[in-house]
Amino acid sequence: MIHAMNHFTVLAEDLDRTLDFYVGMLGLEPGPRPDLGFPGAWLYASGQAVLHIIAGRTMPEPRGGVLDHMAFSASGLADVKARFDAQGIAYTLRRQAGARTWQLFCHDPSGARVELDFDAAEMT
Repeated sequence: MIHAMNHFTVLAEDLDRTLDFYVGMLGLEPGPRPDLGFPGAWLYASGQAVLHIIAGRTMPEPRGGVLDHMAFSASGLADVKARFDAQGIAYTLRRQAGARTWQLFCHDPSGARVELDFDAAEMT
């Protein structure tokens, strides 16, 4: 029945910082969003809305709830590392067992855990 992931939704304490992270650091693109009656944004990758951001709500406790992380396919590992290093964004980088895919893990400004998956052939 399920044939694809539609989107993730994250809550943001600070919408501007969250947009800086996902747009400025990760390269998602802001795009159309209907008037939902509360602040937020929809971010796109390759023309598809993949991340919905909701602002102006109380953060849940515990913050992560049952969602462990969200993962994106990515490219440009060396550039991403350089941007993160320049901004002081902490991350861990490891190779996935078997496939040897590079996996970079970090947290967004509100604490959501993010995984970026890069092709095994990319250079660090």
